[in-house]
Amino acid sequence: MEGEEISKYFLKIIEHEDVSVGIAAIRTLMEIINKTASTTVQGLDENIKDGISIMKRSHYPVAAIDSGCELFVRFITLTRLDTHFEECKRIMLKRGNLYLKHHNRSRNTIVTSASKLIGDGVRILTHSRSRVVLQTLREAAKQKRKFEVYVTISEPDKSGLELCKQLEIDGIPHVAILDSSVGYIMEQIDFVMIGAECVVESGGVVNKIGSYTMAVCAREMNKPFYVLTESFKFSRLFPLGQQDLPLEYKYDNYSNSTDFKKVHPLVDYTPPSFITLLFTDIGILTPSAVSDELIKLYL
Repeated sequence: MEGEEISKYFLKIIEHEDVSVGIAAIRTLMEIINKTASTTVQGLDENIKDGISIMKRSHYPVAAIDSGCELFVRFITLTRLDTHFEECKRIMLKRGNLYLKHHNRSRNTIVTSASKLIGDGVRILTHSRSRVVLQTLREAAKQKRKFEVYVTISEPDKSGLELCKQLEIDGIPHVAILDSSVGYIMEQIDFVMIGAECVVESGGVVNKIGSYTMAVCAREMNKPFYVLTESFKFSRLFPLGQQDLPLEYKYDNYSNSTDFKKVHPLVDYTPPSFITLLFTDIGILTPSAVSDELIKLYL
């Protein structure tokens, strides 16, 4: 597959199907493997690396693409394949399909456990538009629970308003609030529930800009801060603070910018000390347990 073809395939999945950026990236890698013109494993590795680079140049979160692809590539090349190329390719595709099949079910696992948090009369604060959070809210509504959701508008792309439109369709009571009113509204809510672009080795998360501010307010007012995320978003990144995040995570087309002080970051880092629990497809985890799970995933 050529660069333009890879980009179009990746964007078509995102624009026409309700899947996360990470899953779209993994499916694109599967297509690259399936259609590769290479006749060697080394050549296929280069095709995969090139494909990841092309997807990272899109306007979608690089953190989600990076974390999803990293674990996927590790899984399909888990052991050295001492066989001819076509058989090696067949095994990779088989492993890839197994990987996708597992993670296509992962959101349902998270929703089942996280929806139990939502009882009658609960008021929830969320940020941006997370598919797994939306599905969890829908599940609670399906069980006839009465609750209310406060949604930040989530500048600069106003993705929170997209979530509000979907909540409106589902008949779920909600209120759109300014990002700057998080501190004001925090005393009225019962807990915070957000998604994540990726989960780092410390148990902290990288997510839409403003997540860290929300977490600081939540801890100050003793409100639980829950993160809902699939395990394919676990990454071996270990930031100590905001400045340790890769520039490509924080800035769109960062390589074309010369003065980052004049560009708004797209994501921020929420340290593990601000997170109450992470609801994942491999269990409900404390932030300190993430490192152990990463070791298991990458073994």
